[in-house]
Amino acid sequence: MIVFPAMDLKDGQVVRLVKGAFDTVHPVASDPLATARAFLEAGARWAHMVDLDGAKDGARRNGDIVAAVAATGLSVQLGGGIRSMADLEAVFALGVRRAVIGSAAVSDPGLVKAAVERFGPDRVAVGLDVRGDSVRTAGWTADSGLFWLDFARRMEALGAATLIFTDIDTDGTLAGPSFDKLAQLRRAVKCDIIASGGVSSDEDLAALAKMGLYGAIVGKAYYAGRVDLARVIREVQP
Repeated sequence: MIVFPAMDLKDGQVVRLVKGAFDTVHPVASDPLATARAFLEAGARWAHMVDLDGAKDGARRNGDIVAAVAATGLSVQLGGGIRSMADLEAVFALGVRRAVIGSAAVSDPGLVKAAVERFGPDRVAVGLDVRGDSVRTAGWTADSGLFWLDFARRMEALGAATLIFTDIDTDGTLAGPSFDKLAQLRRAVKCDIIASGGVSSDEDLAALAKMGLYGAIVGKAYYAGRVDLARVIREVQP
């Protein structure tokens, strides 16, 4: 299983949120490049980055930081404000390896199909951001009314090969991943699944690896010192 240490960007800083609420934003690192180098030193091959400015209002403001992180040698998986083919072209020009389509996958499903056809399935992921049984959009602030498993199946039918599943109610809480929902998702689709939200320990990551998931994102637990990134990468990453 690939471990994706996370770096959420807002106003040029690395920040964390609780359950996606923007009024809980707090900085966890002032130097994104130093954070990226720490990921590399621990053995990470990927970084999961989210442009929170873009996720909320569609205006990405952290492109220079994303490009600098990509230049370190980390493969960057980026989400936040990617809503058109022009946006995809712009983020790939920054050196991003995989782009995450979130809200736009709900409002414009055809974008997912077009993106996969143009850039290839390995370069595109769909963000499956769930609260309860419903997919959320607009930086998790809006309820789409779509049942999450139906949405996942539709994305697979459109050609998506990678889904990033986030249970919003566990994100940033250190309460543990949503193992039950991840198991349901594995049964529903054949896509590669990346788990996000709730990771609290090395043991959580080991349990996710045992499920046979493609990847897992670790954020708050890393910054809180509750995950030994180097150790867990050695143990679960091929």
